[in-house]
Amino acid sequence: MKLMALQLLLWHSALWTVHEATPLGPARSLPQSFLLKCLEQVRKIQADGAELQERLCATHKLCHPEELVLLGHSLGIPQAPLSSCSSQSLQLTSCLDQLHGGLFLYQGLLQALAGISPELAPTLDTLQLDVTDFATNIWLQMEDLGVAPAVQPTQGTMPTFTSAFQRRAGGVLVASQLQRFLRLAYRGLRYLAEP
Repeated sequence: MKLMALQLLLWHSALWTVHEATPLGPARSLPQSFLLKCLEQVRKIQADGAELQERLCATHKLCHPEELVLLGHSLGIPQAPLSSCSSQSLQLTSCLDQLHGGLFLYQGLLQALAGISPELAPTLDTLQLDVTDFATNIWLQMEDLGVAPAVQPTQGTMPTFTSAFQRRAGGVLVASQLQRFLRLAYRGLRYLAEP
């Protein structure tokens, strides 16, 4: 029931379209408490993602995402950009947009992995809840800053996994891409949190 409530909250908070980034002023206009909470959420999601990867490796011998890249292309597993969050080209509004949009994308990809295997379901559920919570946190901060778009995002087409192998391979690829996305997010957030 909690998962459904959080999914409904994310769905409600995530139905917006891409809009032009407007300057927000100095990057330091984000509250330190928000940045520290975000850094904590990134670390938690990274740990959840690593656990999913480890369990897929141990249980199903799918240990090398680079070996599955071609399959990922054929399955249509999208990747989320995070170019606006690099310290060289940081644009705060665009960065928050990309963070939220990327988290929303990964939340949808994690939903598409439902049924991956009974032993992985609790790990996947925890990961999905943590991603949803982080996306909600970003959205609420955007609202507080007055930069949340009027129209919320809609989920694009998600891959359809037709076999257990595709779902497990998809799990490896999604977890790997999410880890890469979170590393970039962590760097950007840490840069913002520096005094």
